Amino acid sequence: MTSAVLGLAIFLIHLLGVLSAILALMSSRTSQGAIAWIISLTTFPYLAVPAFWVFGRPRFLGYVSSRGERDTVLRRVLTRYRPLSEPYLAKAKKGEIRAIEQLALMPLTSGNRAELLIDGDATFTSLFDGIDRAEEYILMQFFIVRRDALGLELKRHLQQAAERGVRVYFLYDEVGSRKLGEGYLFDLAEAGIEVSAFNSSLIRHRFQLNFRNHRKVTVVDGREGWLGGFNVGVEYLGQDPRFGPWRDTHLKLTGPSVLGLQEAFWEDWHWATNHVLSLDWEPKSTCDECHDVVIVPSGPADPQETASLMVQQAIHSAEWRLWLTSPYFVPDRSVQDALRLAAMRGVDVRIMIPERPDHLLVFLSAFAFLPDMLQAGVKVYRYQPGFLHQKVMLIDDDCASVGTVNLDNRSFRLNFEITAFLPDENFAKEVHKMLLNDFAHCRRIEIQELYDRPMWRKLTSRAAYLLSPIQ
Repeated sequence: MTSAVLGLAIFLIHLLGVLSAILALMSSRTSQGAIAWIISLTTFPYLAVPAFWVFGRPRFLGYVSSRGERDTVLRRVLTRYRPLSEPYLAKAKKGEIRAIEQLALMPLTSGNRAELLIDGDATFTSLFDGIDRAEEYILMQFFIVRRDALGLELKRHLQQAAERGVRVYFLYDEVGSRKLGEGYLFDLAEAGIEVSAFNSSLIRHRFQLNFRNHRKVTVVDGREGWLGGFNVGVEYLGQDPRFGPWRDTHLKLTGPSVLGLQEAFWEDWHWATNHVLSLDWEPKSTCDECHDVVIVPSGPADPQETASLMVQQAIHSAEWRLWLTSPYFVPDRSVQDALRLAAMRGVDVRIMIPERPDHLLVFLSAFAFLPDMLQAGVKVYRYQPGFLHQKVMLIDDDCASVGTVNLDNRSFRLNFEITAFLPDENFAKEVHKMLLNDFAHCRRIEIQELYDRPMWRKLTSRAAYLLSPIQ
């Protein structure tokens, strides 16, 4: 390579660094992120430019453009079915629920039954029974599916449904399920099941490799739906000695809110395959003791930071109690500030996290800011018996949520997530009872414990926290 060619190459790389820095300035969602990218892109573009185009994209642009296409395809269907739900539209009793509806772009509906599913046996028994009841179609998506005993049992139930003539659509995240194997997917396809990866990491999708579809959704015939923390693998049944007993929570829904789950899957399927599914959009309610529910899909294609704003709204609305559980606790600064302020105004703020980590960087990052949280009065507990994976919120004694959102930057800005938000006293009582039992198996972190850590651990935590935007 001649010196002239080398000089031109260096010039072009630095020019691309400057152009990428301009894009970072215009699109980064936080000032800290913008500053970090601008400095690295302009001073050392050789590594920073490819890193930015892989990890630094703030929005999932392909999904955004696909959503625009749906304005002329899918929205015609939504226009027809949304009026069918009008008899079940619930009037929000509090302003915070109206804000949640605006974030979700979905209505609060009545006529629902919500069943709390605690741990793996209850969850997969309910899920497999639902699959076996299917008559018309099954919509299923998971972040992680493993080819182990539980994954094979799921495959068997889906194959049997397909043999009965049920239409089955199976969507998986190709990063989370990267070890699933072609044989498993081939067996599903051979049974007549429609199978697709979410395709977030394909080159044709603008190198958006850092995005994930973290949703766990199942819908049967538009009548029953499931969502929550569980993926598919034997560790979720507590059978992996590395993690021990697995603590997680799922939710089964019947009623009009199931159509919200169905719509989220429907959009994801259209993105992944460019096919529009023909589904039943007539709401059905058969419950005796009904719950109000709003389904909140969130993700990097949203015009707002839906997940982060939903959590902030829950924090600000709490009057005397706010209990949160998450396996990963590295929230952005706005959520940290909201939690501290809630504790300062007298709210009983409790955060439940695992004792043992499964992602070391995320685990270490939390210790960088926990002293400030504890000083403000936030109570942090670490779950002892095994790994804690549930994503649950309890607000006062009349609101609760179950979903897939972790309290970290990935869930707030990089993942497609989904949450069921229930402003319902009876359901909140069930969640309160469940969490009381969980807290009985936790130990509370004292601030002196953090101060007494050796310096190398404090430095490690601060270094890990610097990487929190892409963890």
